[in-house]
Amino acid sequence: MTAILDQLRTAPRSVLGKLPGVSGDDDESRRPLPVSGMLAAACTLGVGLAVLTTLTLVGWMAAPRGALGSGLPGVFRAAAQLWLAAHHAGFAIPGGRVGLLPLGLMVLPAALLYRAARWMARDADLRLRLPARLPKNSPREQANARRRAQLVLVAQAGVSLAAPYALLAGLIAVVARNDVTQPFIGEALISHFALAFLAGSLATARTIGPWRAMPRLLPERVRALTVGTAVATALLLVMGFGLVLAAVVINFQQVRDLSSVLSPGFVGGVLLVLLQLLYLLNAVIWASSYIAGPGFAIGADTLVAPTGVELGTVPSLPLLGALPESGTVPAWMMAVVALPFAAGAVAGVMVARISPSPSYEAAPLWGFLTGVVTGLVWGGLAALSGGPIGGGRLATVGPSPWEVALSVALEVGVAAGISAGVTNLLLLNRRARVPLDKAAAPVRKAGAALAKAASKVGLAEADPRPLPGHWMDATEADTQPIPVIRDDWQDEHASAEAETLAQARPRPVAPEGPRPPRKDIVDESDDRGGHVIYVDPYAWDRD
Repeated sequence: MTAILDQLRTAPRSVLGKLPGVSGDDDESRRPLPVSGMLAAACTLGVGLAVLTTLTLVGWMAAPRGALGSGLPGVFRAAAQLWLAAHHAGFAIPGGRVGLLPLGLMVLPAALLYRAARWMARDADLRLRLPARLPKNSPREQANARRRAQLVLVAQAGVSLAAPYALLAGLIAVVARNDVTQPFIGEALISHFALAFLAGSLATARTIGPWRAMPRLLPERVRALTVGTAVATALLLVMGFGLVLAAVVINFQQVRDLSSVLSPGFVGGVLLVLLQLLYLLNAVIWASSYIAGPGFAIGADTLVAPTGVELGTVPSLPLLGALPESGTVPAWMMAVVALPFAAGAVAGVMVARISPSPSYEAAPLWGFLTGVVTGLVWGGLAALSGGPIGGGRLATVGPSPWEVALSVALEVGVAAGISAGVTNLLLLNRRARVPLDKAAAPVRKAGAALAKAASKVGLAEADPRPLPGHWMDATEADTQPIPVIRDDWQDEHASAEAETLAQARPRPVAPEGPRPPRKDIVDESDDRGGHVIYVDPYAWDRD
């Protein structure tokens, strides 16, 4: 698709250069933002419909005649309905509506929209549209002004892609109508606009800076809430995915039996596996709702929750064979309810580390607010993952949005509030010690200077620890012993501490007999009031 967009970028130069408001020279190599957005939206729809039409054509050849419509027009209408379903736009059918749509199918339009938005950002050169004049005040105000300008730029790019994309989707919804299925045009417009706006905004923000710098476009407090909510949501999704894998492994025989009963054949089996992979994200959200406590339903008057399981007749989808049997749940399964609290604790630590609160009371409130936002996100995910399948008993499938939102908000919010408060307290205590250490540094330096000056004039010792070895040259301590003249003589230059230790230590009894004279010391041997002459053995090495 990028190659197609690059060709469109260079092909219509002569035509677009004649449009009013498009001048030559520097502006000639760049299109207006709405024009680039329209081209990107059209290419995304064309490529997406081509892919789904190919898959639908393969299914039409493998399926019984008339299942996907009569002839190629019916195949195209089926592909258009799949494209609308990929954006989670529901359908009206006789006797009810279809709202249980695979969330995994949204990956295709989301990836195409992101690639098209990246091309749109390069084609319009959004980086050159930043305001050249910023307020000449403090650096913080300049950074805030640049951040606001970048957010406005991101929003403009998202709208430039989403508006034509939603209009084209409305036309597809009108074309895809038939006697059996009638797409909801309002849902199609809203879903296409929302998905294109998110993809276009993310792609434009990625063009402005790398992924790690993208959260810096938001204010500090909003950035902390966004990161905390994203962390809690991601952890709950990972926990739900682990629960789905464990359920499939435990009940693998039931899944295999359902696949054998359907006996779809090779092509049908491939399509069946693809269908289950597309519904895998729905199953993960249902498992996360199970972990949160409310659980989910597979039809009216059914419930799958940690408190118990009550099921009736379920659709013959092999993935549903992983559901537990009706009855009581083992007591140890109630331990999964503690997982949302763990996710909230991690989210609270992230909130406090990104944006510490100056007061001790504010941090728990921001942590609880993170849980509330996470609950709202999970309420939306629960609504997207479920929905009716016609009327009658299958009119209620999936988790209850308000129950999931309330449970996640309380569980994640309480844990996030406690962990954010504790983390913020530790950070404030650590930061409070830094000014004290900085204030005490000059005092310590002044004390060290006074001690050094006192040691020079003899009022204090330069180092209270005695130096090892020779008193004249401590570096030669291993080779030169301390000179000794008499057993009862004490060096007048020794420190008071050394004298005290020497006096307290018991003196060894000198062996009887004459001592050999020392050749390195000259002793004049006069009375005790006389002088002792020392010979410096290192005089030859001095200037």
